[in-house]
Amino acid sequence: MAHPTGSVELRWTAAVFAVALLTHGADHLRRGMDTVSSTVMVLGTVQFVLAVVTIALVFTGHRWAALAAVLIGFASAAGFVLVHLFPDWFGPFSDSFINPPAAAKVTGFSWFAAIFEIIADLLIGVAGLRARRTTA
Repeated sequence: MAHPTGSVELRWTAAVFAVALLTHGADHLRRGMDTVSSTVMVLGTVQFVLAVVTIALVFTGHRWAALAAVLIGFASAAGFVLVHLFPDWFGPFSDSFINPPAAAKVTGFSWFAAIFEIIADLLIGVAGLRARRTTA
């Protein structure tokens, strides 16, 4: 019997998550890596690596796939909301899209990419929770 972490829902959600991850990353490349603090760069890199590991776990049907989806999904959603959608209250932890300076190069695509990523993060987190329920 196939392991539930290899569920169709979790795989589809991981595919959407991968597209969102690449879309958000493309926006950062478009904007220039010099538009964010080194703290945001490091946090983003760690999130990217953990997201790629999560996607790999899902598509290999690993027993930790669902847990990884829950953890990276919800942590990423919270992180992106705090970094991009709050005013610049967090200093080096912020890349705020609220009244950004022109040098930040924030566009409508930036907003789309960030919101797409947040939605995909939440979806993979929920799919991970559902997959975990089927194994309990």
